[in-house]
Amino acid sequence: MAHRTPRGLLAGAIATVAVLTTGASASATGTTPVAVGPQARVFMVNPVQSSGDQTLTDAKDSADAVPATAYATVALRNLDVSGGLSGRWVSVRSDTGASARLADATSYNRHDDQFEQVMAYFWVNEAQEYLQGLGFGSELPGANDRVQPVRINQWGADNSFFTDKKAEIRFGKGGVDDAEDAEVVVHEYGHAVHNAQVPGFGTSLEAGSIGEAFGDYLAVAVGQHAAARYGWPVKTDVACVADWDSVTYSDAPHCLRRIDSDKTYADRAGEVHADGEIWSRALFDIRTALGPRVADRIILNAQFGFAPDTSFAAAANTTVATAQKMYGKSAADAVRAAFQARQIPGVA
Repeated sequence: MAHRTPRGLLAGAIATVAVLTTGASASATGTTPVAVGPQARVFMVNPVQSSGDQTLTDAKDSADAVPATAYATVALRNLDVSGGLSGRWVSVRSDTGASARLADATSYNRHDDQFEQVMAYFWVNEAQEYLQGLGFGSELPGANDRVQPVRINQWGADNSFFTDKKAEIRFGKGGVDDAEDAEVVVHEYGHAVHNAQVPGFGTSLEAGSIGEAFGDYLAVAVGQHAAARYGWPVKTDVACVADWDSVTYSDAPHCLRRIDSDKTYADRAGEVHADGEIWSRALFDIRTALGPRVADRIILNAQFGFAPDTSFAAAANTTVATAQKMYGKSAADAVRAAFQARQIPGVA
């Protein structure tokens, strides 16, 4: 059965940012230098985050609804020789309207269907590059280190999902088109990563909750890394996920969900997105305690040991054991404390 991850039910001048002309990356992940590719225009994560303006609205996909300063010019890396948005880590296989032309990629704005195609390519590639920089695919096992198929605006609802039937991501439309928000793009990519690590992951309520939590957490992690890598402004709370996509269905300050909730295990509601906020807070606390690189290497590496129907307790204990093996007692103690603070029973 397809594994779908619903979201919407819950809930002039162009700013040109310096791109990596040498291919060097931020030292936080030690990413291998990459070659600069064709240039494209994307959102700096999302317009609400980069501007701090909580009054922005979709305005029926109007280009004028978002200031030009919300965009940045970036390199599209790892493209293949097809001439389209296809490369080493992502392939935009189908889309609404004409396919994006690389020659025009610096001129698209949010009113153009091609803009979401470019956003999806850039941000999926960015996410996999982030994982590669953590050592996944080299010193650690690869985590979805393959070409990720993506379909844009072909799901006729304000919803996006990863389907394990075809191992592809489908982005929806309605309100803010989903692929306009980088954190929505990376959230769905998180499901693809989980499924690649543990085929069929998410067959129980708690496993499904962990999947939603990891998608939210990865979205924040990759967005923060990109903002630091390119020098982009961050003017909203980083723990808020998908500030832009959620403007149509949330009050200001807009958030799809948060990864710093005070929820504990006793607050479970029996719904994967709501219960995921318990797990994502634990991940966020691990990140705060150990720093992004160490935390994310532990969190990602531990997931290889999860069962498709894992419980919170089993996954937490696997993560503690992984921290112990990779970095020793002090790291394991920090991971254990994060899960115990969420009052997850059975955490040893």
